[in-house]
Amino acid sequence: MSLQFFGWEVTYDDDSPRRELGASQEPRDRGIYTMYHGTTVASARLILANGFQQSTKGMLGKGVYVSRDRKKAERYPLHINPSDRVVFKLQVRVGRVKRIDKDNHPMQYTWSTQGYDTAWVPPNCGMKAVPSGLEEDCVFDPTRIKVVDIAKAPNVELEQLKQLLANSLRNPSVAVDSGAAAADCSLCNRKLHQNSPHVKQMCWGCGQNICTLMTKHFCSVRI
Repeated sequence: MSLQFFGWEVTYDDDSPRRELGASQEPRDRGIYTMYHGTTVASARLILANGFQQSTKGMLGKGVYVSRDRKKAERYPLHINPSDRVVFKLQVRVGRVKRIDKDNHPMQYTWSTQGYDTAWVPPNCGMKAVPSGLEEDCVFDPTRIKVVDIAKAPNVELEQLKQLLANSLRNPSVAVDSGAAAADCSLCNRKLHQNSPHVKQMCWGCGQNICTLMTKHFCSVRI
């Protein structure tokens, strides 16, 4: 008996991962969303000067934590004087999105190593780490995030922060919106992340170089 081809074709566990994002509540791949990020006055100045940095830990692992719910962002940082809080309005290119909707989800901390750019915790999903029930997102690559406005800040700081934002937007070298998207993998055409290398190897049938994140690979070698 001969086998006409071998290889694979991916069926994702989320809904149509290649559809364009709409205006629905659930984020879809490759969309651009308005989101919010809460921080302190001091950290806000650093972000406007140098861009966002990944959090090294959190309920979804490494990344920048944001939300489309402004009320969620206004709660952060926790356990500080509310007068020290700043909320950024953002424009976020979410890329490929993974839904994390339960405690101990098998990809809760590893989604970024599986070809996803953003993890999304839906509202009222019952996760213990989100007692507020408000939606939350974690974006692995900070260059996907652009600060577009100061949504909230102490009155005495607001004007200065708006000026810092205006300066950063005029200066394309400032990392607040570097626009420098990560390089694409030449095989699967997905984004390459510094801390998440793609596994590449030779197909044992046809000898073609393949990436394990390719959506499909077929070869017509007879065996």
